[in-house]
Amino acid sequence: MLIAYIDESGNTGDIDQGGSLTYSLGCVLVNSQAWPESFNDLLMFRRRVRDKFGIPMRVELKANYLLRNGGPIRDLGLAPAARNVIYRAHMRVLTDLGARVFGVVIDKRNTIAQPAAVFDLAWETLLQRLERASFYGRQPFMIMHDEGEDLQIRKLVRRARRYLTAGSMYGAGSLVNAAKKLIDDPVPRRSDHSYFIQLADLVAYAAFRNTVAPGRNIATVCPQGMWHEIGAAIRTETNRFSGGTPGIVVREA
Repeated sequence: MLIAYIDESGNTGDIDQGGSLTYSLGCVLVNSQAWPESFNDLLMFRRRVRDKFGIPMRVELKANYLLRNGGPIRDLGLAPAARNVIYRAHMRVLTDLGARVFGVVIDKRNTIAQPAAVFDLAWETLLQRLERASFYGRQPFMIMHDEGEDLQIRKLVRRARRYLTAGSMYGAGSLVNAAKKLIDDPVPRRSDHSYFIQLADLVAYAAFRNTVAPGRNIATVCPQGMWHEIGAAIRTETNRFSGGTPGIVVREA
């Protein structure tokens, strides 16, 4: 079985009213049979981060904290170069964990869409890709996500089990591929309790920055090319036919 860990970056709000330029989702796929080994490897990785940078094992590491030296790492006084190394190491370790990774970026810069429509588009796009991964991999899948919009996510996931459209690579129109191998309702998790959800957060932000180049200060921690540090863990099949940066599906709101 595939376990999909999902977190978001940005928000669904109108840009003119202070909303982010995009709304992005990061997905980290872990095979359940390999999960114990992957988790143990992730624990050892976090121990190395602790030993080198002084970040306690229980501290949540997410993109916003690394970018701004904020949250629980503020008192450590880590320089931008150190935070860049930490971010890059998290991207590179995904291959060692045997994970597969992809991102969905909803670009809001050229359109005006209601927040609910942006949210639905992001999750429907992600669910389409998960359904295809499950179908071709001949494996069931389940979803674990950062807690927040739990009710809306559950609604979309339940609907996907009955009806899920996807664009046809052969021309106009769409295909209907219900997510028949989807297991149970999605499981909300506190991100500070899940290293894999924290990885999904970093993946989501890297996908966003691959699409929208960062300013000079942000680039010292997460440059535009951070996505490519993921390397072999990128699930290139995700957008093989639609094109673009491998592993990132970009759609306009």
